[in-house]
Amino acid sequence: MKHIYIISILFLFMACSNSKPKKQTVELSCGQCQFGLTSQKGCDLAVRINEKAYFVDGADIDEFGDAHDENSGFCEVIRKAEVEGELINNRFKVTTVKLLD
Repeated sequence: MKHIYIISILFLFMACSNSKPKKQTVELSCGQCQFGLTSQKGCDLAVRINEKAYFVDGADIDEFGDAHDENSGFCEVIRKAEVEGELINNRFKVTTVKLLD
């Protein structure tokens, strides 16, 4: 019986430790210019999920070109993206970002 208990705990631990952030489609833009976030100064990347915006950790607004480009810059437009990550302490910790437009 003791061995079954230990094996069960081991399987549970392995199942939990292999969890991967799910992919989801979000709106991606400047948190200050497009989503109205005010807790940081300057222009910073943010995601909007279910009508709520969160600043992003793990990607920078300047990684995707000129943030102020009138056609594609995050300070000017809201773009769709497929991301992997998770919400931690009211911030979105991103591991991958793929722009969809």
